[in-house]
Amino acid sequence: MSIGCHFLGVTLRDLPIVYTGGTFDLFHAGHVNFLQQCNRLGDVVVALNTDEFIEAYKGKPPVCSYAERAAVLESCVWVDLVIPNTGGADSKPSIEAVSPHYIAIGTDWARRDYYAQMMFDQDWLDERNISLIYIPYTHTISTTKLKARSADRNRF
Repeated sequence: MSIGCHFLGVTLRDLPIVYTGGTFDLFHAGHVNFLQQCNRLGDVVVALNTDEFIEAYKGKPPVCSYAERAAVLESCVWVDLVIPNTGGADSKPSIEAVSPHYIAIGTDWARRDYYAQMMFDQDWLDERNISLIYIPYTHTISTTKLKARSADRNRF
């Protein structure tokens, strides 16, 4: 895919393409911070995990359905396009469909094996001229922290 093109009914700006993927359940300020920083690098394409994949991977379904999570992301000014992560644990099909210049991930992955998680390695990225970029993680909020906060407040 070339930059400045029309893709899946969306006209992208004439900028590099930034791919990121995730669940984005209970959309919060940490998600906004991450996506805003991605947007500074180029057009942001989010590969959104399906409900089925999330349940298989995490052992429980997301709080919000795929359609609800996609609607929230599509309304975010920092996101240019939302696509389903159709490959589940194997993100390569979604990445190849987008042909990004960058894959952006949070620094919370810096000490985890992101390559094994995504089922590719640096050679695979190099063959496609894709750079992996770490975006600072917002430590003060997460979906897990929101769920805990809600549970604490609902005890009374």
